[in-house]
Amino acid sequence: MRILHSSDWHLGQHFMGKTRQAEHQAFLAWLIEQVQAQQVDAVLVAGDIFDTGAPPSYARELYNHFIVELRQSGAELLVLGGNHDSVAMLGESKTLLAQLNTRVIPSVCAELEEQVLVLHDRTGQPGAILCAIPFIRPRDVLFSQAGESAQSKQQNLQNAIQQHYQQLYALACAKRDALGGQLPIIATGHLTTVGASASESVREIYVGSLEAFPTRFFPPAAYIALGHIHRPQKVGGLEHIRYCGSPIPLSFDEAKQQKEVLLVDLTSAGLQQVTVLPVPRFQPLLSLSGSLSELPDAINEAAKQGTVQTPVWLEVLVTADDYLSDLQPRLQALCEGLPVEVLRIRRERGTAVAGLTSATRETLDELSVSDVFAQRLSSESLEPEVQVRLVGLYQQVVAELAEEPA
Repeated sequence: MRILHSSDWHLGQHFMGKTRQAEHQAFLAWLIEQVQAQQVDAVLVAGDIFDTGAPPSYARELYNHFIVELRQSGAELLVLGGNHDSVAMLGESKTLLAQLNTRVIPSVCAELEEQVLVLHDRTGQPGAILCAIPFIRPRDVLFSQAGESAQSKQQNLQNAIQQHYQQLYALACAKRDALGGQLPIIATGHLTTVGASASESVREIYVGSLEAFPTRFFPPAAYIALGHIHRPQKVGGLEHIRYCGSPIPLSFDEAKQQKEVLLVDLTSAGLQQVTVLPVPRFQPLLSLSGSLSELPDAINEAAKQGTVQTPVWLEVLVTADDYLSDLQPRLQALCEGLPVEVLRIRRERGTAVAGLTSATRETLDELSVSDVFAQRLSSESLEPEVQVRLVGLYQQVVAELAEEPA
C-alpha cells in the first residue's frame, strides 16, 4: 500500500496583499503528476485544506478540480478537517464527493466507527486501516465545567484527545481482525506535538487549542500522518510519526525550507519506508537583511531568481540604518527596474512598515479577531518563546471573555 501524505494547503491564502492562486494551482497539477508517476494508492491530506472558513470561490474551484483530476488517476482521496477549515463547508459536499472516490472527515463524528476507514489499493483490495482523526475542538470531546482553571482545561483536553485516539485504535484493531488481521493501521492528526518546531504562519484560531500533545500518547500505529505544523519533520526523531509540512511557504520564515510531500509504503508487516518528494518552488520568496550599503548587492543577487512574470517577493530587515524615516523611497530606488517586489520592511529595532508595491487589500470585515491578532504579532520581531507566551495570554483572555454571560 502506498500513501501520499500532504497537509496544510491553505488554499485561498492572502499573503501581504498577494494571492497564492497561481502557486496552489501549479502545486496541485504537480501533485497529480506525482500520484500517477509514483502509482500512489491513496492521497491523505491531514487538515487545513483552506486558509479560512469562508475561502474565496477560486480556492473552492481548485479543490473541486483537484478531486475530479485525482479520480482519473485511480487513487483514493482522504480529506481531514483542520483548525482553519469550516466543518460545515467541508461537510456539505461529503456525500457527493464519496461518489468521486473521496472521503471527507471534517470533524469528530458522533459515531466513532465512521472515522475508521478501510483504504484500498489500485486493484480494489484492502491495503490499510485508517484512524481518520481531524482537528479536535474541545467541544468535540469535552463537556464544559464551571470554575475550571485554564491549566485544568488544558489537561482535560489532552486526556480526552488521548482517549479518542485509543478508542479509534481499538476499533481499527477489531476491523483488522475481522478482515483477516494482516492490514497495517494508520492514524492521522491535526495538532501540535511535544518537540515540534513551528513557524510564524502557524496560528491557533480556536480558543482552547491544545498547545502540545505528548508523543507517547499516540497509539502504536504503523504510521501517524500529522498536519498543522508547516515545517516538515520527524516527531522526536521517530520515522513513523511525521509532519509533511505545507507545500508552499506560508510566511517569510519558511522561505528557506525545502517543502515536501511524503510517500509512505506499508505492508502487512508495517511501515517499510518513507520517501521525501521535494515540492518545486513556484514563487520565489526571500528574506534579506543588511544596512543600506549592503542591501544593493543582496537585492541584485535575489533578482536573479525572478522574472518579469514572476518577480521575487522580498522581506527586508534593515540594520544599522533602521532609524531613518525614508526607508521606503530608499528601497524603492534600489529595486527600480529589477524583478523583485518588497512586501514587508522590518527595522532591526522591531518595527515594521508596509510593503512598497502591494498594500494589503484585506479589511477588518474579512478577518477574524484571531487573524487580526496574528497579523499584528507578525509585524513584531520577537523571540519564539515570547510569541508563544503572548499567544497563550491572548487565548486565555478570549476564553475568559467567551465565558462571560451575554
